Amino acid sequence: MGWFEAIVLGIVQGLTEFLPISSSAHVSIVGQLLFDGRDPGAAFTAVTQLGTETAVLVYFRKDIWRIIKAWFGALAGKVDRGDPDARMGWLVILGSIPIVVLGLLFQDQIDSTFRNLWVTVAMLAGVAIILAIADRHGSDNTRELKQLSWRDGILYGLFQAAALIPGVSRSGATISGGLFLGYTREAATRYAFLLAIPAVFGSGIYKLKDIGDDATAAWGPTIVATVLSFVIGYAVIAWLLRYISTHNFRIFVVYRLAIAAIVAVLILTGVLVA
Repeated sequence: MGWFEAIVLGIVQGLTEFLPISSSAHVSIVGQLLFDGRDPGAAFTAVTQLGTETAVLVYFRKDIWRIIKAWFGALAGKVDRGDPDARMGWLVILGSIPIVVLGLLFQDQIDSTFRNLWVTVAMLAGVAIILAIADRHGSDNTRELKQLSWRDGILYGLFQAAALIPGVSRSGATISGGLFLGYTREAATRYAFLLAIPAVFGSGIYKLKDIGDDATAAWGPTIVATVLSFVIGYAVIAWLLRYISTHNFRIFVVYRLAIAAIVAVLILTGVLVA
């Protein structure tokens, strides 16, 4: 992978990670267009996500620090175990278990079979329909994060685990799940950001060992892409939180369906290899 390709993919990762349109699908598709049919690889995708997830840490630093302090305080008996922030700490841990377990069980498929572009096309279109239904269903939702239950924490985690398949979208799956469970758009989106932290950092750190061995992902270009994804991702977080306060997710539904159709045409015409 050259520097130009890394810069482009870093920008793509930053722009798409937090939008419900699947960053892994976009990195894979754009990567193949740049590399004459070669997938940038699961390792490159996972490591560059460390950049966008660091943007989450910085943007929500006050909330995250408050949750961490309350969680440790509850363990030490200095904070009531029913404290909302202490509960949130446990809920993030609980919700992260499904994606960790399933990620380890299906590691080989994630690195190979699931990256087939026909799978990506199906997920882009299928989740678009699910997101549209969830968005319409949740238009009048009133539940906030302080009402998050243990059952919902696990269900959120299962929705997030679906994002192991490129094309699903971590935020798209988690937000859809939150809307179906009765949470507001803002609450569902905010929790999607928090819930992704352990999973993304765990996956990215685990895949660091593969960077030097992957011909398409050398250390230098990967670092550049990761830094770019952090800068752009931070701006996207701020924009998305403002956007959903007054808009629905219809634009992302239309975009997903359009991208699915375009990729299908590119595969059928031989421009992309599934």
